[in-house]
Amino acid sequence: MADGISIREFARREHVSDTLVHQALKQGRLAKRADGLMDAALVGTRWRASERPDESAKEDAKDTLQSAGSAKGLAYGEALRLKENWTALLRRLEYEQKSGALVELAVARGVVFELCREQRDAWLAWPAKVAPFIAMAFGLDDVDRLTNTLAAHVHQQLADLGEPEPRFDAEQGR
Repeated sequence: MADGISIREFARREHVSDTLVHQALKQGRLAKRADGLMDAALVGTRWRASERPDESAKEDAKDTLQSAGSAKGLAYGEALRLKENWTALLRRLEYEQKSGALVELAVARGVVFELCREQRDAWLAWPAKVAPFIAMAFGLDDVDRLTNTLAAHVHQQLADLGEPEPRFDAEQGR
């Protein structure tokens, strides 16, 4: 176990005021050992770093998770860093959901399904709408036969299109 040092010595080594260290202890970003001293191994850790750039935070958290999977335990500072990275990522996810930049997959599927249904219904109603106008333009007397012929072709086209399965992965947009 690393040597224990006082809060003032920890602050001196970190080049910060002891008030900042006391605040970090109060907020849970740092912790004292059972004997009331600070762990000297925490000097130089990212306990006072504010938000880091997104990509590096994600990569660091991913690397730490991979290395933590094989380790029996993490040092307190490393566990704290990992926790803070994941907390920041979760808060960003919440923000993106609340701002509308991110939509749940189930909601997106529902929207796509309803749009496809509306399109299909519009196409199914189309022959009955246009058959009288086409019959009049070509001087045809049998509007019902024209409607049925157009409807059969529309049904065939819709059957050929099938039921699309929407893909929402990143490669789809490229």
